[in-house]
Order: sequence, then structure tokens, then C-alpha cells
Amino acid sequence: MSATTTRVQENIGDPVSDKPQVSRPQLEEIFKDIQADLRYDHELHGCLNCGICTATCPAAHYYDFSPREIVQLLWTENLEGIYDAMQEKIWACAQCYTCAARCPFGNSPGGLIMLMRETAIKHEMESAKSVLRPFSRVMLKLVSTGNQLAPDMINAEHFADWGPNISKVDAPLKLLRKAIPMPTLNTTATAWEVNLRTSVELYTIWEETGVLKQLEGIDRNLFDVIADFMDEKREDWKDFLADQEDEKDD
Repeated sequence: MSATTTRVQENIGDPVSDKPQVSRPQLEEIFKDIQADLRYDHELHGCLNCGICTATCPAAHYYDFSPREIVQLLWTENLEGIYDAMQEKIWACAQCYTCAARCPFGNSPGGLIMLMRETAIKHEMESAKSVLRPFSRVMLKLVSTGNQLAPDMINAEHFADWGPNISKVDAPLKLLRKAIPMPTLNTTATAWEVNLRTSVELYTIWEETGVLKQLEGIDRNLFDVIADFMDEKREDWKDFLADQEDEKDD
């Protein structure tokens, strides 16, 4: 019988206990969800283990993070290592894709990390909940106005990582924005006005693509608030259409 080789690595797991953090079937399901994505085969082609991706990665200079490690874990199908990386390390990536531009094998560690993040959200991992929780205000702003950020949200409290540069936006925004000619830019509560029809169309897209379903698993309270807001907007749109029909009849 000829010997067979495989690149699949059987990780020994915890050195103190041979019991994995989660069951083997669950680990396999998580990896299967990552691997099943259509983008997976376009982002992973092998690994020379050269380390160019990590050497040029901005996040690797400041965090315990290595794009090469992510690629190696996926390439060897190290299920426990993949799960461990999804608890913290994948959230250090800045999605700059410098790794993809430099990899001689054509891998995209940043793209693979995006798949792992989406899978972490799908499986309602605590790491995903913790990372996304600070963005709840941004999500609510997006749903309620159609804009991710408003001028009054850009301040030292919410963008502490900007360092000294944050002082440049610490200004009398209402006064400054009155100087902008377009009337819709006079407000600091939103970047620009999004009409009712566009808002309803956005809601439909988020529902059909599963975004709202993912949000429900990550932050149920925020989901409930957004669902109520969307119902109100849709009722407003129905009323608007009804008024338009009445005007035609008259």
C-alpha cells in the first residue's frame, strides 16, 4: 500500500486537555462555510511561506497578527487554529489588501479574512458581537438617514484613534456648513438627504442579501429598533403612493 500525503493538519489542540474548545462537527461546519464561498478559490492558491504579506502588513506592526498565519491555517485546514484566529486576530486586519498586491502566489489574505469575518457573524461568535457593537450608532444612522456618517459624529470621542488630527474637525460645524451652497448640506445631522423611495429600496436590498438576518444574530436590540423604523418608512411610502393615485383620480 502506497503512502498518501495530505496538506490537512490535525492540530493537537490544548496542551493541557485534548478536548477542543468546540465540538469537531462545529469546527468542520465553520470551515465548510468559509470554504463554500465562491470567493475562496480565488483568494487562496497555496503558500510559499515567504512572509512577504506579513512584512508589508501595517496591522502586523502594531498587533499580534500575521496574514501568513491566516493563509497557513486555511491552507492546512487547521480547524482549531482557524477557530482561534476568528476569536481575535482576524479583526486586526485593516483590509488594505497590501498583502494581495505583494503575494507571489496570488493569494489575498485580506480577502480570506473578510470571508472569516462574515462566517464569524453568521455563527454569532462573541468576537463579532464585541467588534461590531461600537458601530451600532453608525448602523442606525445608515438605516435612518441613508448615510453612514454625519458631521456631528466625527469628533474626538468617536474617533480617538485619529490622534492629533481629530482637532482639525473640532470646529463650529453648523456655522461652516451654512457656507456650503447646497441646502441639503446645511445640516450636521446627516451628510445629505436621502429620499423616501431610496430608503425603502435600501431596506429591500438589505433583507434580500441577508444583512438584516445577520444583524439580528449579532445585536437583537438594534435589529428590533431598525425593524420598527423600516416598517414606519414603508408605511410612509405606501401613503405617498396612495396620495399620488388620489391626485391622478382628481
